[in-house]
Amino acid sequence: MKRINILLVFTMAIWASQGQNSQPEIGKLSAKSQEFVTFGQKIDASGVKNTGEMLQHYAQLSVGDTILTKFTATVTDVCKAKGCWMTLALPNGQQAMVRFKDYGFFMPKDISGKEVIVNGLAFIELMGLEDQRHFAKDAGKSDEEINRISQPKKSYLFEADGVLLKQ
Repeated sequence: MKRINILLVFTMAIWASQGQNSQPEIGKLSAKSQEFVTFGQKIDASGVKNTGEMLQHYAQLSVGDTILTKFTATVTDVCKAKGCWMTLALPNGQQAMVRFKDYGFFMPKDISGKEVIVNGLAFIELMGLEDQRHFAKDAGKSDEEINRISQPKKSYLFEADGVLLKQ
């Protein structure tokens, strides 16, 4: 009886731990034959827009409009607190701020300069002072820089449901 109880406990422990791997999945994607680390939903590397095409899409949007899309860009900054947002470089010094759907996943904090593919909703928002200051603080900006924020800003935003980080 003691052996059956031990076996039962061992079996339950294995069963309970299945599917709880919070580590990102590394896999080869056939579209470009490159390795990516997947965060969030599984997506593929096909049908990806470049930053120029993405900037054109943003230029056609008004505040409140959304478009479902996928694009590739270089990470310029990541939330230093927990990786809950990142900014991506667009042409002409523009940036897109990426947040993650339902805070369902976070990105590593050390990926500035790396290439990613994001999938999700692109939209434009008029970002208020409080939000701008919050994100500036998360980015590690100085109090002086944070205090210089004095007016709402039209921002390119993206809610990603999946991200591929190029290795």
